[in-house]
Amino acid sequence: MKKALFIMFAAIFAFTAKAANPYDNPDTIFVARDGTGQFRTVGEAVEVCRAFMEYHKVIYVKNGIYKEKLIIPSWLTNIEICGESKEKTIITYDDHANIRLPETNKGMGTFRTYTVKVEGNDITFKNITIENNAARLGQAVALHTEGDRLVFINCRLLGNQDTVYTGVGGTRLYFKNCYIEGTTDFIFGPSTAWFENCTIHSKQNSYVTAASTPQDVPFGYVFNHCKLTAADGVNKVYLGRPWRPYGYTLFMNCELGSHIVPSGWHNWGKTSNEQTARYMEYNNTGDGAKTSERAAWSKQLTKKEAAQVTLENVFKTDTSWTIE
Repeated sequence: MKKALFIMFAAIFAFTAKAANPYDNPDTIFVARDGTGQFRTVGEAVEVCRAFMEYHKVIYVKNGIYKEKLIIPSWLTNIEICGESKEKTIITYDDHANIRLPETNKGMGTFRTYTVKVEGNDITFKNITIENNAARLGQAVALHTEGDRLVFINCRLLGNQDTVYTGVGGTRLYFKNCYIEGTTDFIFGPSTAWFENCTIHSKQNSYVTAASTPQDVPFGYVFNHCKLTAADGVNKVYLGRPWRPYGYTLFMNCELGSHIVPSGWHNWGKTSNEQTARYMEYNNTGDGAKTSERAAWSKQLTKKEAAQVTLENVFKTDTSWTIE
């Protein structure tokens, strides 16, 4: 009897070991659209990752155009999605807010239009393009974030209206050496986000940011050592307008092109926002950085005040997760 039980348990163990997820390890897995990798889509690679991984796992994506609507779910952590090159590794989709949904006969709305939605924490994207290439028929989000401690290094984020939606107040995002382009409010939402050495490119006369920082969150968007550029003929762009009354946006040590209007900031048609919006600048250069005609309700920080705006203070905890 004991021998029979031993054989039965041994068989069960052998079957379980054989059936275990072969990707449940910290090894790199490979995605290639041409079929030369382990997976042909990024979504397929994400699906094999174990929930709440305590180790760092890399999904390496070879050059190619990946047309997929990608979700990194909330139960996935410690994943790095690394492209072969930021110009040639492209995740793209083309939803926009006015696409009719057959079940409701209404437009899908802004928040369902994402190409990539990141719900999990401790997720990194490197050397990759995330694009919404919908026609200019309404809001069309390329990147939608909900997780905390998200890092984007050397990425291109391409779209028109509402390119990057930072969707949850208090979550912390870090963008470094990224290129972000759009038309209207193309960086918007309630998260706390630090943009370091990024190029912010306006494709038409409109607004760069639309922060909706909650009143009890001390920091919203911080742009440090960034460069603001514009397409030919674009000459009337505002640094931001408050999507919600306490929106926080700071540009410091940035190069602001001549397309930035002298007033710099817009109140979204509500004078009451001028009493609450937290709009600031410090030590900027370029034709768009002149302060003589800036909106009186915006603020130029002193050297002492600017010295307090550090990664440690903005993110409140250790910043080891921002290191490439």
